This record gives sequence, structure tokens and C-alpha cells, in this order.
Amino acid sequence: MKSFSVLVLFLSLSVSAQIKTLPLWPEGKMPNYQKSDEKEEIDVNTISWISKVQQPTLEIYLPPQASANGQAVLVCPGGGYAGLAYDWEGTEIAKYLNSKGIAAGVLKYRLPGSASVKENFKAPLQDAQRGIRMLRANASDWNIDKDKVGVMGFSAGGHLASTLGTHFQDAFYSAIDDIDSEEIRPDFMILIYPVISMDPEITHQGSRDNLLGKNPTTALEKQFSNDLQVTENTPTTFILHTGDDQTVPVENSLRMYKALQENKVQTEMHIYPKGGHGFSLANGVYYLESWSERLTDWLRNLN
Repeated sequence: MKSFSVLVLFLSLSVSAQIKTLPLWPEGKMPNYQKSDEKEEIDVNTISWISKVQQPTLEIYLPPQASANGQAVLVCPGGGYAGLAYDWEGTEIAKYLNSKGIAAGVLKYRLPGSASVKENFKAPLQDAQRGIRMLRANASDWNIDKDKVGVMGFSAGGHLASTLGTHFQDAFYSAIDDIDSEEIRPDFMILIYPVISMDPEITHQGSRDNLLGKNPTTALEKQFSNDLQVTENTPTTFILHTGDDQTVPVENSLRMYKALQENKVQTEMHIYPKGGHGFSLANGVYYLESWSERLTDWLRNLN
């Protein structure tokens, strides 16, 4: 009997993650939408690149029940607010999190330049707020603890994640169903080589132009410079960057870290000297690939 029980446990831990893809919004209820002839595009070359998103979704990855630890992460792929590196910084990350007993929802969010969006800068955050609410609304079915739901973002997805973590006082859309009674504040943030500031001196210009337009007001630039929006209620945060990042200057993370420290928000930051930008899990990239172990340790400490 003992050997049989061990076999059953082994098989349960070996089962592939359960995968389901859910629309973020009920049909006809998506906020900030206008009809257009634009079509969603998926380019599968080196990575899966999605642009002109028309139907935002949440792709759910669940670890086996036997290994689930109650944590869940909303994963926001990067792409300069022009597209989504959907597998590289999305589904592959979800699979990694599952291997650590963590549920994940990969967010396919609308891009601000889409012809189907009315107010450009609002669309990504509306989808992120809805996404984290969906994770909490399904907590009991997905073995999630509602108080252990965080957000993770890469590059421009890191900007979206930090926006979700600093702009939670109000929803950016009106409630449409019971899902919208759930909390939008993440319990923790994971920011990987993130765009943080809209300051032209240090921002990623493409992300800034795509999100805010080429000539945003000073007020809008400040509103979405997320280091300036940190308060004592900002969630505990993990930050990763490299010193030689030529795409998103490390100063973005340094400013965010300083703001978090000044507001006494528990923060862990790792800056590697080399690695550039867009390395995702950095598999096979010498010591840089160990960053995921640092994240795992941090998440276990939270748990």
C-alpha cells in the first residue's frame, strides 16, 4: 500500500498543468471598445508575437492540486505596448511558476494603439484589473488563496504590472458582473527589467509613445511614472534588472526601488552586471539563469 501511495503521489505531481483560456469580458461588455476592421495578428517565428489584440483573454495554468501552495500570479508579457511576447514572457513563465506550485494566468491584454480602443492608455490597465479579479473570483475552484494573488510583468509588461500595483484605488472601468466585486490590489509585484518611468530621460521611448502618445500632458506623464505613485500601501515587490540594459535603462528599477524604500515597502532587488534586455528565464545564460531561484526563494518567504 505504501508503494502504491507513493506512485499515486508521483503521478499527481507529474501531471501537466491544466490549461484553459477564458475571455476577460462577457460578449458585448468590453469597456473602452469601438468597432473597427482591425484583425488580431499572431506571428510565430522565433517567439509567439501577438499584436492588435481584439479579444483579451486570461490563459490559466494550474499546478497539480497536490503541489499547489495557494499563490497565484497574473503574468503580463512585454512588447513595448506594441505587441506581446506571449510565450517567451508569458506561457513559459506560467509553466515555470506551476513547477513551484504556483497558479498563473497569462494576460493577453489590449494594446493602446489598437484601432478598436477609444482611450489608448486605459485599455491595458482595464484588462489587468479584470484579470486579477478573475483569479480571485475563481480562487476556490483553482486552489488559490485570495490573499496570495500577485502580478508579474516583463519590460512594458512590467510597467503594466507596476501600474496595477500603484493605481488600485479606483477601477478604470465600471463594474459589469460579480467578478468586479473582487479586489484589484495585487498582494505582491514581480517586476522584471521593467519600464517604470515616463520621464523622457530614462524611459523606453517606444513604450511611452505607444501608451501615452508622442505629446502627452505633464499630468499624464506623471500619472504613469509609477515610481511617483508609490505609497505605503504599495504591495511588497521583487525587482530584477541588468546594468547593461540598453533598451530599458536600469535607472527605471533604481527609481522604483528608492520610492519603495522611502515608503517603507518591503522590497528585494537584484541587479546583474550583464544580460541585456528581454532574456526571460535566461536558460543557459551562465549565472543569470539563477535569477529565477532568487524569485522562488522570495515567493516562498512570502508564503
